[in-house]
Parts: sequence; C-alpha cells; structure tokens
Amino acid sequence: MKYNSIEEIIKNNRAWVAQKQAQDRTYFEEMASGQKPPYLYIGCSDSRLALTKFTGTEPGELFVHRNIANQVSLTDMNFLAILNYAIIHLEVKHIIVAGHYGCGGIKAALEGRAIGIIDNWVNPIREIYLQKQEEIDALPTKEERLNRLAELNVILQVKNIYQTSIMRQSLQQQKAPEVHGWVVDISTGLIKDLEVSTKQWQLRSLVAAAF
Repeated sequence: MKYNSIEEIIKNNRAWVAQKQAQDRTYFEEMASGQKPPYLYIGCSDSRLALTKFTGTEPGELFVHRNIANQVSLTDMNFLAILNYAIIHLEVKHIIVAGHYGCGGIKAALEGRAIGIIDNWVNPIREIYLQKQEEIDALPTKEERLNRLAELNVILQVKNIYQTSIMRQSLQQQKAPEVHGWVVDISTGLIKDLEVSTKQWQLRSLVAAAF
C-alpha cells in the first residue's frame, strides 16, 4: 500500500478545502459556528476505519470516541467525560458502538498473546470468551470464532453504556439517546447492525437508579 507523504497530505487538504468552498462558500463558516452532532460514535482506533467514508457522513455529524477494540470502560474518565458531554451538552439522539471484523484487539484477547498495558486493556474481551467459550469454540474456523467474539464484545459494550450513571439519569428524564451495536466488515466495507435489544437493559438501569 502506498502512503502519502506529509507534503501530499497538506496538498490534499488544500484541494479538499477548495472543492468544498466551490460547492458552498459558507461551508467552513457554518462549521466553525459550533457543533450539534446527532450521533456519538464509539469505535476502534484501527486506521482502516475511515468513519466519514464508511458512513457517508460530513464533518460535524459524528462526535467520536475511539480506543483499542471499542471498549466502553466504566473506569475510563476520558470515555465518561465524552459520554457526559455528548448526552448533556450536545444532546445526541443516537449512540453507536461499532466494532469490526479482523480486529487486532479481539485477536490479542482470544490468543492471549498481548503484553503490558494492552493485555490489561483487552482482558474484558478475554472474559467474554471464557463466558461464551462453548459457543465460540463450536464454530468451525478461526475467522468465524474471531468474528463472533467481535460481535459479543459490541453487545457487552452496549450493555455497559447502560451501567453508567449519566445514562441512567438521562433515562429517568426520558432524554436518553437510542443505542446501536454495529460491526464493520472491512473486507466488504459493509456495516452489520446487530439489532441489539436494549429494552431490558433500559429497565434494569431505571430500577437501579431508583435505589
């Protein structure tokens, strides 16, 4: 794969700006006036996931948090601050948790070869595997096992969003955004909606907030 040089990236930026201004003279003025994105996107840091290209969105439509293997960590202050800002201040209508097939973090968790901080970070994924080992190991190929673990990881992260105090509070106030679980197939470019049912988690969150 050929990579652009720094100089080429700057040149590409100038060309993109010129194209946008030719289409709409006020494009950047309007974007600079503030943001009101309808979506919070929680995804993997993988460099192949060009969000605006995969989703066909424009700058200003996605408020983004990314980390290795798209974790919703209840002890990560960075994530919690982003979630709080997205729900309270930006009033996003949807939260998207998106994993992807061929994820290095998923593979590291399943194979147990990660070292150092990464090993600690992917340990929750390893716990998913241990809980669902019979289901995952029954799949015929390694690729299918990795893909299923990627899906189960997304489902757990959607559930984790409902474990946060900010989400429970927004549910009580009937202002909670809708949460979606996706997996991106990099080999095809297509997004798979896991159609995660969150009604039960919403109910549990409301019950927990009442005590």
